[in-house]
Amino acid sequence: MWGWWRFGKWTVLIMFLHIIAILIFTKGFLLTRTELPHSSHCSDLSQSPCHSSPSSSSCWTKPAVDRLIIIVLDALRFDFVAPSSFFEEKQPWMDKLKVLQRMASENPSSAKIFKAIADPPTTSLQRLKGLTTGALPTFIDVGNSFGAPAIVEDNFINQLIQNGKRVVMMGDDTWTQLFPNHFNKSYPYPSFNVKDLNTVDNGCIEHLLPSLYQQDWDVLIAHFLGVDHAGHIHGVDSTPMIEKLEQYNAVLEKVIKELQNQSGPGKLHENSLLLVMGDHGQTLNGDHGGGSPEEVETSIFAMSFKDLPSLPSEFDSSSCEPSKNICISSIPQLDFAVTVSSLLGVPFPFGSIGRVNPELYALAVCTWNLDDDKTWNNQDQTKLEEWLQNYANVLCINSWQVKRYIDVYSASSVIGFSSEDLFRISDLYSKADENWSYTKNLSSYKNGSSNTSLPVLKRQIVAYSNFLSYVAELARSKWTEFNLKMMGTGIGIMLLSLYCHTLAIKKLNKSYGVSLLSSRDSGISFGLMLTFFMVLIRAGSLLSNSYILKEGKAANFLLATTGIMTLRYSFMKNKMLIEAAIFLLLTFIFRIAIEVGLYKQAATSQFMSSSSSWMLGISISQSLWTYMAEIMPILALIVLGYFLYKSIYSCCWGIPKYVIMGTILCYFLVALHWISESNILDLAHFLKGFGKNCIPRTVYAITLVQLSLLAIVPMFCKEETSNCRGSLFVKMMSILSACSSTIIILQGKQGALVALGSLLAGYCMMRLQGVEQHTVSGTAGISILDPLPVLQWSLLAVCLLFASGHWCAFDGLRYGAAFVGFDEFILIPQAILLTIDTFGFSNILSVFGLPLFVAFPSSFNQTEHKSLFPIKLFWIFMVYGLITAITAAATILCVTIQRRHLMVWGLFAPKFVFDVVGLILTDLLIFVASIYYFNGLEDRIGNAELRRLW
Repeated sequence: MWGWWRFGKWTVLIMFLHIIAILIFTKGFLLTRTELPHSSHCSDLSQSPCHSSPSSSSCWTKPAVDRLIIIVLDALRFDFVAPSSFFEEKQPWMDKLKVLQRMASENPSSAKIFKAIADPPTTSLQRLKGLTTGALPTFIDVGNSFGAPAIVEDNFINQLIQNGKRVVMMGDDTWTQLFPNHFNKSYPYPSFNVKDLNTVDNGCIEHLLPSLYQQDWDVLIAHFLGVDHAGHIHGVDSTPMIEKLEQYNAVLEKVIKELQNQSGPGKLHENSLLLVMGDHGQTLNGDHGGGSPEEVETSIFAMSFKDLPSLPSEFDSSSCEPSKNICISSIPQLDFAVTVSSLLGVPFPFGSIGRVNPELYALAVCTWNLDDDKTWNNQDQTKLEEWLQNYANVLCINSWQVKRYIDVYSASSVIGFSSEDLFRISDLYSKADENWSYTKNLSSYKNGSSNTSLPVLKRQIVAYSNFLSYVAELARSKWTEFNLKMMGTGIGIMLLSLYCHTLAIKKLNKSYGVSLLSSRDSGISFGLMLTFFMVLIRAGSLLSNSYILKEGKAANFLLATTGIMTLRYSFMKNKMLIEAAIFLLLTFIFRIAIEVGLYKQAATSQFMSSSSSWMLGISISQSLWTYMAEIMPILALIVLGYFLYKSIYSCCWGIPKYVIMGTILCYFLVALHWISESNILDLAHFLKGFGKNCIPRTVYAITLVQLSLLAIVPMFCKEETSNCRGSLFVKMMSILSACSSTIIILQGKQGALVALGSLLAGYCMMRLQGVEQHTVSGTAGISILDPLPVLQWSLLAVCLLFASGHWCAFDGLRYGAAFVGFDEFILIPQAILLTIDTFGFSNILSVFGLPLFVAFPSSFNQTEHKSLFPIKLFWIFMVYGLITAITAAATILCVTIQRRHLMVWGLFAPKFVFDVVGLILTDLLIFVASIYYFNGLEDRIGNAELRRLW
């Protein structure tokens, strides 16, 4: 391995620099906001200018409700709840939660539908954390979505426990992870098996209705997951989704009926409040995590069980549908924690920056001191004044709490808010507070004129609302504490790694007799210029959010451009015309696959309604296309198996022969697995019980045995051939075949088609490499290396990522792949499977397939000496790594420049995460692949010859 280390040390150095650069930059860019250890206490209110209720049982605010029922329907889209008349076009999934619409229509003053706006990213963990703390989410928490850590910040649940409230939880076990030892009773169920639509929901139903009759709780939380899982697996426009919504409607109808029956005077739910809400929305194909309107818009249905007067019009933001007598208001989820805390009479979470929402607050607090009057009128001015006085006092406490938090945060945090921001905050708060001493005394003048006091109270409420709104918007725009020094250091180290990368390639070219120049000594070759130009265009495109959204199409366009250039040279030389034409045809096919993937990303679950055969993008209801969708992937597997079978008898021997035979067996098992799941052949009984997981696990086991043999056997057995090209080809076929079966079964039926397309494209690239070079004369000992095929291979890898149904966002992860062969969530196996599914084609197979350009001689250069094979192989690895590193560096520069962009957390940050993870994985794979392929070359080429060159 002496020869490998002579150059392999560069790969180690570059990988080390990449890791250091990314860690430092990430520390500066994805900093979590400082989580303060402080908690709010009842006694804190004495420090505020606000007066508390004289009641000894109250804390910051007088409790307005005795019991609170929170039913969370995970991934509840807004159009699941709102009437279809609010939308331009009625869809099949609308108007299924009829009981909520009926209650809002029949009891408009005591039941209301809200459009709740979440702050991205819209993963379940971050939404639950934001809902309970009243703080904005931090992007870095997305990484914890599969292993939720306990919340250490002050939060609504913690305040309930500290103030003697009893909490019962049932459903999603994320709650018990976030709030360990907080619940008097808990009935958690595992939440990450997205194929399971019923276990969590059935558990909630089992415990929810009986709990309504019990007196051992003050707050009940039931978190249903069926809609979220149905969306991930089947999409919104699917039968399982409709069935789930109808099931929820039946459950909610029973819940509301029981609450109404027990809401009479002196009964258990006389003063209860029901909240039915979502934590986030979902796209039409069931994904969430980003910041699109479909993902951030969810709903809250609130219902009190008393007849209430209407809210003063000044504080009512409803939009109404007259035909159905339904009005819908809007509420930021940021306001949820502080509003519910005020209703229950517990201190507001210390870090909350939300505002007590007047419309949700009025559903319970309007019951104070009211007789039988149902509307505000001129004779009810006293009651209106009492309500406004009370709400102004609540907003005073709310504003004081937010101002206290901002002051403590700015003093404790390393960076905090700027002095200008703090001055503006203080100025707004001072203006809101300066007349409070006068306003709060209005209640003592019972005989005073309401015409004077009401405008003063309304102005006071507006002043506090302006202050709270400003703080919330400021936090949204500047919450993340960008550490520019650390970001700059990370960028500097990243640029240093690019310099080292370029230096390594240059030293290789200079020391070992290889050249990037034109064979006619006319300067830099066209291939090098075109490669440089394409890499520059791709890097520059990352500065635009539009190009990031269409990254797959942009990469395909660049790949097609290089294909046109090679076709031009093929015409000029009258060689390889068929290969050039096939390559262009394949780029067109990949373009269609990418378009289908973008269509799926944008707005449809049509392609998922039958199986994973969405790659056709054609109505599955047509029998012809149904048969094609089922048969074509199996035919692609047969073709792949045939290629492997031919390779066994042409040039394979020893262990590689058995490895490839194992892959052919895996292909047969994968085909059997797909046939068993087919909608055409009713063989579902074949997969019942253990059988459903048996085939995938068998494929995984065979893959592990294959990889172990390829890694261990060469250490003890030396190959007896001196054919370097043949040996390199056999090694490449062995490792690619060993990895392919697992990747294909995880990808689903489109995986076989993508694999076959990538194989054909790689063959055409190999045949066409060097096509633009002219015949060399008098250049013995010089190998002209063309970077264009390596660039094409890199662009193809990007196309494969998007053609296989992925994109660079957290909702672009195919979570269902993590459960192929598994029913239960186990972190490490599921994380590995999800990684293989995401990066299988674009990184794993692409890196191990790079020797394709060395194993076969170029049709335009048949004179290369075998001693140049390891050098050319290392050169290809380094160029491929450099192209990947330049793209990642451009992404890092992009997110630095766009760090204040509106879409930074919804688009640029996920792109950054995907690119840097892909870069580290590529570095690691290049390191492993170089050791794997270089092992044994010294014996075949000759140590003396290698030492002469190295």
